[in-house]
Amino acid sequence: MVAQTLYDKIWDSHVVADRGNGEHLIYVDRHLVQEVSSPQAFAALDQDGRKVRCPEAHIAVADHAVPTLRGDRPFAEGLAFSQVERLKENAAKHGIAYMPMDGERHGIVHVIGPELGFTLPGVVLVCGDSHTCTHGAFGCIAFGIGASECTSIFATQTLRQRKQKTMRVNLEGGLPDGVTVKDVILALIAEIGTGGGVGYALEYAGSTVRELSMAARMTLCNMSIEAGSRVGVVAPDEKTFAYLEGRPLAPSGDAWKQAMAAWSDLHSDADAVFDREVTFNTADLAPQVSWGTTPEHTCAVTGQVPDPEREADQNSKSRLRKSLAYMGLEPGTAIRDIPVDRVFVGSCTNGRLEDLRAAAQVLSGRKVADSVKAIAVPGSAAVKIAAEREGLHEIFLSAGFEWRDAGCSMCVAMNDDRLAEGERCASTSNRNFEGRQGKGGRTHLMSPPMAAAAAVTGKITDVRELL
Repeated sequence: MVAQTLYDKIWDSHVVADRGNGEHLIYVDRHLVQEVSSPQAFAALDQDGRKVRCPEAHIAVADHAVPTLRGDRPFAEGLAFSQVERLKENAAKHGIAYMPMDGERHGIVHVIGPELGFTLPGVVLVCGDSHTCTHGAFGCIAFGIGASECTSIFATQTLRQRKQKTMRVNLEGGLPDGVTVKDVILALIAEIGTGGGVGYALEYAGSTVRELSMAARMTLCNMSIEAGSRVGVVAPDEKTFAYLEGRPLAPSGDAWKQAMAAWSDLHSDADAVFDREVTFNTADLAPQVSWGTTPEHTCAVTGQVPDPEREADQNSKSRLRKSLAYMGLEPGTAIRDIPVDRVFVGSCTNGRLEDLRAAAQVLSGRKVADSVKAIAVPGSAAVKIAAEREGLHEIFLSAGFEWRDAGCSMCVAMNDDRLAEGERCASTSNRNFEGRQGKGGRTHLMSPPMAAAAAVTGKITDVRELL
């Protein structure tokens, strides 16, 4: 038998037909539906008079457009309200489970999928959002799709796709004090570039990965898309199984035993050959901060803003000049001298309970700087409930943070939580593109403890000095 990678095993088990020229028709087990990408897909179904083939294979939740401050009139914009209402109506019409905004299962789609046990090892899972790669932390193939592909999933539960090449990313050495998996993935992207993973399914392996919690593995896989890959995966292990056991939609009883038996082979064979291998040492990493307008514009907090004039390539020089002009930064500026106006702790990258704990550890007994406005946004209602049970909200509130309801919030400017033009934000989210957090807003990506450190000092700070 030919040795296979984990990606190969899952892919091959889901091929319905070979269409030739490298294209396959694959079966899709799970589909997460949100308010931004689904309206056109539902409209196409209605236009053709078709029904959803397997309603039980879909879960709907609004996350991008929802406000994180509730009230009598929670939506500041009519478009956001209509998107959420349309999702609710379409879900009811087609018999799809919908997680209401005021329910205990509401949250960011990539947070609630694993919480519910909807995300399982060995499945193919899709969503109309590029950060669907998050779910690969559970040993499944998960990727984002477009509106027309959503229509195909609704109607046939299948999708035409080209199989990716495979890349194993070996992360070795563990995590030093003050360094998190967010620093690891930012440093990796800075090393291989935002195009380093294009065309590849990334499998994360090595001693560092084995020691990561499930929350940390989700953060790692979440930002695979920022390295150019649609798919990031970690082989399931005892940590994976312990996380999933007892979840509402996970198998139970005899079905759990059968699932465990099936999942036991979900790993790359010892002699499997990858198309590319990368080894990255994490033992000597410092906390990382992005300084530009792409995640690969990242360096250690102890570093400096680069000088475009030192670039030999004219295109690179031009891009760096443009990026620094947008960010309002001068070459040679120490990263630790950059002030911030806003701090955002949350998102599908870093809005889980573990992330809130890490930020709260830094904030405990400290106050947010007078010049800073800071918000903490749990990734789901369940995370918020658990955090409040531990008293984490009291630490955030006492420090001067706003404590919000679940949602995508300031990760993306599709809701009320936006940066004003020229505002600079220490953010635990995943993208720092121009306008990502609001027109003219300037984003510095970092870990939750780093964001908390920036909140209390009013500038980008090496969190290791506060621990």
